[in-house]
Amino acid sequence: MKFSDVNQSEAKKLLNLHPVALLPIGAVEVHGDHLPLATDDYLAQSVAELVDQKLENSILMPPINYGQVWSLRDFPGSVTVSDDTLAHLIADIGESLFQHGAAKLAVINSHVGNCNAIKQATRILYDRCDLKTYSFTYPGAESVIRKVCTAKRPHKVYFHACEIETSYMLYLCEDHVDMTKAVANYPVFPPDFDVSPSPWSKVLKTAVMGDATAATREKGKAIIDAVVKNIVSIINHS
Repeated sequence: MKFSDVNQSEAKKLLNLHPVALLPIGAVEVHGDHLPLATDDYLAQSVAELVDQKLENSILMPPINYGQVWSLRDFPGSVTVSDDTLAHLIADIGESLFQHGAAKLAVINSHVGNCNAIKQATRILYDRCDLKTYSFTYPGAESVIRKVCTAKRPHKVYFHACEIETSYMLYLCEDHVDMTKAVANYPVFPPDFDVSPSPWSKVLKTAVMGDATAATREKGKAIIDAVVKNIVSIINHS
């Protein structure tokens, strides 16, 4: 149920059922030329919608479309907010929902840069109220990625606008993908990249880290379907 579409009386009835509030969080940042700036927003919203369809008592909240984009902030098109700003926004939303009856808040996040802020928000909420909170950033994706993806990973941790993320978009938002502009890009990382603050503009000219040309809709479906199943299972059993 999209919370933004209900009226005053309907909202009261829904919240009286003590629902799970699903809060999609993305980011506005560059993803090369084959994907749009709002890629993370589209992905977070789409995953949250799939989760909402499988839960019996949930409300789909309007998304937070801006995130912490420190790594790619130097590229025109990226828009970043601070961890503190994002954390307190999430916490305030959660507390407001709790006051009106929500029992659980599940943050459906598609942008790794948001993880620290979301963790901070869930800790704030833990201290403020009894709202059960979850932070989901593609849980269970890695095991499926290892099975279905074929391209070499550019880094032991980082990837961006590559086979993985482009496959997500081909499955969930294919109309926003232009595969004729997909590229493979494998940067050379300096020795201190993992141990010192390193804007990605130091190693990337275009914001693709990995091989976007290897992406397929089928790979995206396999990964995202597993992610949604994991999210629903965790919420239903806790």
